[in-house]
Amino acid sequence: MNERDTVLRSMHDAGLAAWFGGSLMGAVGLNGAAGKVDDPQERLTVSSVGWDRWAPVNMAAIGSHLVGAAGILASEQGRVAGQRGVGTMSAVKTALTVAALGATAYSRRLGMQLEDAAPAPVAGVTEPSEQTPPEVRSVQRRQKVAQWAVPALTGALIAVTALAGEQQKPRSVVRGVAGRLRGVLTPA
Repeated sequence: MNERDTVLRSMHDAGLAAWFGGSLMGAVGLNGAAGKVDDPQERLTVSSVGWDRWAPVNMAAIGSHLVGAAGILASEQGRVAGQRGVGTMSAVKTALTVAALGATAYSRRLGMQLEDAAPAPVAGVTEPSEQTPPEVRSVQRRQKVAQWAVPALTGALIAVTALAGEQQKPRSVVRGVAGRLRGVLTPA
């Protein structure tokens, strides 16, 4: 087992930080600012321009995170198999990653539908006005939830990553390996 995976951990952490931070800033800052544009028919366009500019950076961040995560998992496969709790943590982390990828893709798809709907009059990017067409309202309603799912899921990934770090402390490794051995040696 390699004792240091600095590049992989940096890719994992920086990518996750950008994914989390970008989605949170977009929901709060970009969409919030677009909702303040004077002309209600320009609000979706302003938001779309910002999200379109962010999309390639977000894809690079997600890619960096995924490469780092896969590399760390490959490097730590012995601990995943041998230390009680690490396999479960890895499974939870994988499930959260898949969910965050799905939420990101869905939110992007909804954002592109809103972009195509411009110049529809809206109160805000996810808030309809009385003049907002019903089909746009429907997309806004779904986007209002989806835009918050991404930072919620990536924030949960950050918490599970902190747990993974705690599981690598020497005392935790000893307890986890001893627990795994007790489970193997104790008859059912």
